Amino acid sequence: MTSADPNQRRQLTISEMDLDLLGAELAEWLGGKVAADAQPKVTSVTRPQAGGMSSTTLLFDAEWTEQGAAAGGSFVARLAPTADSFPVFEKYDLATQFAVMAAVAEATDVPVPPLCWLETGTDNPLHAPFFVMRRMEGRVPEDNPPYVFLGWLFDATPEQRYELTRNTIEVIAKLHAIEDPVAKFPALAGEGNALRRHFEAQKAWYDWALARDGYRIPLLERTFEHLEQNWPADSGPDVLSWGDARPGNIMFDEFSPVAVLDWEMAAIGPRELDVAWTLLIHRFFQDIATRFDQPGLPDYMRRSHVEALYEEFSGHRVKDLDWYLTYAALRHGIVMARIKRRMIHFGEDTDTADRDDYVMHRPLLEALLDGTYSWD
Repeated sequence: MTSADPNQRRQLTISEMDLDLLGAELAEWLGGKVAADAQPKVTSVTRPQAGGMSSTTLLFDAEWTEQGAAAGGSFVARLAPTADSFPVFEKYDLATQFAVMAAVAEATDVPVPPLCWLETGTDNPLHAPFFVMRRMEGRVPEDNPPYVFLGWLFDATPEQRYELTRNTIEVIAKLHAIEDPVAKFPALAGEGNALRRHFEAQKAWYDWALARDGYRIPLLERTFEHLEQNWPADSGPDVLSWGDARPGNIMFDEFSPVAVLDWEMAAIGPRELDVAWTLLIHRFFQDIATRFDQPGLPDYMRRSHVEALYEEFSGHRVKDLDWYLTYAALRHGIVMARIKRRMIHFGEDTDTADRDDYVMHRPLLEALLDGTYSWD
């Protein structure tokens, strides 16, 4: 999201907790998880400034000894959102995220952060379900403020940005190459056609996030109808869909991936879900740049490059990509409209009489529906 100054970091309300009180409680909890000679010591409990909006992330360091040998390290705790945080998603299944990450790590060489512990209840120091993983070191193309205005990716050469695009698409192709995804990821499986199941889940999410409370968005409802009327004839074999597939959810060492993050939107479905989402999210940011009369990164994450790279790495040519790009814009529209409501709720934004303005990328979605959006 942007303010009047797109280079300004936007402050967003997240769940509050007294970080000063957490160290001792986490140390006691950790003592029950590891074979420590004495109670572990927890330090440097912080909340990253660039954390996401769908959940809370905490960083902490811990040290202990096991049979006299030093142990510990730097860790990340990912928490489920609380009800009073006006969550983006109706359900937040950390156990499934944990299981998906573990299965990906077992089935591929995709760099998933090493997983440590999962807490599914609320009787713990964080008073919420959470899991802990090892903290990885790297850099991420930031959303806030967007990488199309400044930062290391903006300052890179076109060749380096292409390298990052290439490495990102390779990650996606490796995830899609996992054999028998329904068996390997049973928590994501379901009855019937996977794309239909995915589509119906988006309709249910829209109803919960917006329509049920009287926040109907005509543009989103028109998009649902358009997609229904132009349904793909053949969605192809199902794969593991990462869900929030984009470089903003990858940590990089220079331009090479070192950690693939954020699995909350993982699903079983067509490979085009991830390819389209990656393209759409960049165009969302690129269009913000051009709206502010800035060049952005027109050479980066180009549709023709992404399609060719995906075929190179996977051996599959994407089908019906215009449909999936419109579907990605719809899904992102639900996200942005819910976040708009959330910001109004916390006094960070004001309402608008035109509900379609809840969709921050309204011109993009309208152009996709009209068949007038220009890609490369």
